Order: sequence, then C-alpha cells, then structure tokens
Amino acid sequence: MARTPPDFSFEDQALAAGATCVAGVDEVGRGPLAGPVVAAAVRLDPARIPPGLMDSKALSARRRTALAAELHACADVCIAQASVAEIDQLNILHAAMLAMERAVAGLARAPDHVLVDGNRLPPALAETGRAIVKGDARCLSIAAASIVAKVSRDRLMVDLAQQHPGYGWDKNAGYPTKQHLAALRNLGVTPHHRRSFKPVHNILYQEKIITP
Repeated sequence: MARTPPDFSFEDQALAAGATCVAGVDEVGRGPLAGPVVAAAVRLDPARIPPGLMDSKALSARRRTALAAELHACADVCIAQASVAEIDQLNILHAAMLAMERAVAGLARAPDHVLVDGNRLPPALAETGRAIVKGDARCLSIAAASIVAKVSRDRLMVDLAQQHPGYGWDKNAGYPTKQHLAALRNLGVTPHHRRSFKPVHNILYQEKIITP
C-alpha cells in the first residue's frame, strides 16, 4: 500500500485559528546506548517547502542529507541536544523533552504554535504546543524536523566513531547492535555511553564487582 505523504494541514489549521508562526519539532536518539539525544525545530516557509519531505525513517541516508541541506537554506532551523550526562541525570524521556524545548527556543523567530511529534508535550511547550502521534509521517513541519535531527545526530556519531573505533557508531549510530554490544564487553565503556541504560550499567556493575 502506498504511503500517504505528510501535508501542511496541521499548520493550516493553526494559522486559520490565529497563529502567526508555526514550527514543527522532533527528536532522535532515545534508543541508543551512546551519544546525546538530538532535537530539531523547523519553521517552514509555505512558499518554499522542499518537495519530498517525509518521515526521516522512510528516506535513504543520501536523500535525508540532501533534504536537510535544502531545509537549512530555505527554512528557520535550530538543532539542540541533551547530553549523556543530562540523560543519565534526568532519564531519557525528560532529556528528550529538554532537547526539544531548546530547539524551539533557538529559532530565529519564536513560534506561537508548535507541532510536536508523539503523544506528550514538553513542559515549556504545553501552552503553545500540539502533540501529534506519528507526526513525522503526517505533518510536513515535523517531517522536516525529523530529517534535520537525524542527519545532525548521524554526523555527530560518525565523528565520535573516529575517536572511539570498534563500536561501529558510524553505522549503528549508538544503537545496541551485536557489534556495539560485543565492543562494550571487549573494549569497555566510553565517556559517551549512557550509564543509566541497562546494558552499560550492567557492564559497569560487573567491573565494580571484579575490581578489588
């Protein structure tokens, strides 16, 4: 069955209701064992929307990269992170919310309506936000944010892979693949690993027991 592409209807509804500046926000990186969680906020120009915007997961890496470059050229874009330390301190859900709040706050023009992927609004966006389940597949602004966030985080993990070879972060982006889990056992935990995540925590706990 053909995939229905996202459209601008959620943005149009907000504008018709009186909003003057509408942005979409999404995050990527809740599941990995390493690296920050990254969020992007995008305010599209209705007259300059790049064709082919879709949920980032439905696009090839090459197409995502090309679309991200187009979005940076024609839209108001902000990328933000919550660090590994913040993930371990706050938990991944709250860290993801924090990253989304930072991305929205960093836009050149503060939006008065924010479309958020998922079923939960970050606290700072509660008054101006609307949560949209599967928003990255339904809403153009959220799809744009998902693309920008994914490309940004993947590039970051490629850079970190050069500093910490063996974990395969350039290919797995920090997710718990067989290669990554094997490297964790054989090479140990890096400063970029999320210590609150069970596979990492378990290895650290075992090391603590073994170490006299």
